[in-house]
Amino acid sequence: MPRYLMTRLALLALVAAAVLVGCGGGGDMAEESAMPEESATDAMAEAGPPAYELDPSFPPELPNGWVMGVPTSVAVDARDHVWVLSRPRTVPEDQMANAAPAVMEFDAGGAFVQGWGGPADGYDWPDTEHGIFVDHASNVWVTGINPRAGNNVSDRADDVLLKFSADGEFLFQKGGYGVSGGNADTDNPRQPADVSVYAPTNEAFVADGYGNRRVWVLDADSGDFKRQWGAFGNEPEDAYAIGVARPEPGPPEDPLVTMGVGPEQFGIVHGIGVSNDGLVYVADRGNRRIQVFTAEGRYVKQGFVNRSGPASSTVARVAFSRDPDQRYLYANDFGNGRVWILDRQSLDTIGEFGSPGAEPGQLTNLHHIDVDSRGNVFGAEVGRNRRVQKFRIAGN
Repeated sequence: MPRYLMTRLALLALVAAAVLVGCGGGGDMAEESAMPEESATDAMAEAGPPAYELDPSFPPELPNGWVMGVPTSVAVDARDHVWVLSRPRTVPEDQMANAAPAVMEFDAGGAFVQGWGGPADGYDWPDTEHGIFVDHASNVWVTGINPRAGNNVSDRADDVLLKFSADGEFLFQKGGYGVSGGNADTDNPRQPADVSVYAPTNEAFVADGYGNRRVWVLDADSGDFKRQWGAFGNEPEDAYAIGVARPEPGPPEDPLVTMGVGPEQFGIVHGIGVSNDGLVYVADRGNRRIQVFTAEGRYVKQGFVNRSGPASSTVARVAFSRDPDQRYLYANDFGNGRVWILDRQSLDTIGEFGSPGAEPGQLTNLHHIDVDSRGNVFGAEVGRNRRVQKFRIAGN
């Protein structure tokens, strides 16, 4: 059978499955699991970027009458389990007794699995939770970003990166409260925003970017420092004094942000991901760009995301499609209510979904995203919406 005909047949099967999903309400996972996932994924990658629609079945109602705080980050593991990191301190005072754990796991069908996390003896839990990542060995990494200008939970800084087993056993900590010496300090982070572990080298790439302005690389087992770099591979420089909250960003019309190649230093290193071929993608949120490096820190290229958008903070995290070549790169637009789909090789924007607003399926302050093997996109919204949403493929 000709290859183009096989591709069209695979696409027709995918669209038919999507229609069944849309008609099935909350029972979408049975139809999805029956899909020929590998052939459908390959066909989608060949035919063009996917279109998306809201899947209202996620998240499910939480057990124990729990109330989720502001969800700040999501991560999808190798089993398509979805992990959500939230901020229990943001639960309304009259519901605080029912605050859900900071870390919650949901299986591939959307069912609640477990919850854990929060302050405990033996480690410094961040006062303002920020990022979550699950590595190839099912270990869970958590970052925090307190303090922030005008929005502090406490006066101490979350200069801490934590690693746990999948069931919440504490494994190690890097840093502590208010210990960072800035970008020159190779032992401690400074309000790290995100992390991604590259399995072939077993290295953790940290977006050490709310306080510092660097990519900070550690041995994923020992936590030993390996190397670091700033924008374009430059030496990272401190943006403001040690021991104070990060000031508000500069005006959006700053020509260094909106024109030319952009600043020589990162703005907020807000997200990070390592592709299967060992390239490091850095979400430089305030500068509206993604920069790409080799795993050793050599600058490769950059691309801008919605650089002309009205809100100054655009790309907040990156996620990869799960086809073997990871053809698509997803970037969530924090300020403008979109998820952008980029060609990973060229960094050209080739698709989008979402619109600003508070209705289901709309997006406001979309903070972190991730993608599962079926192509579903999960996003955590901070700000007024305070929710996690799931978007499923609805064709091309």
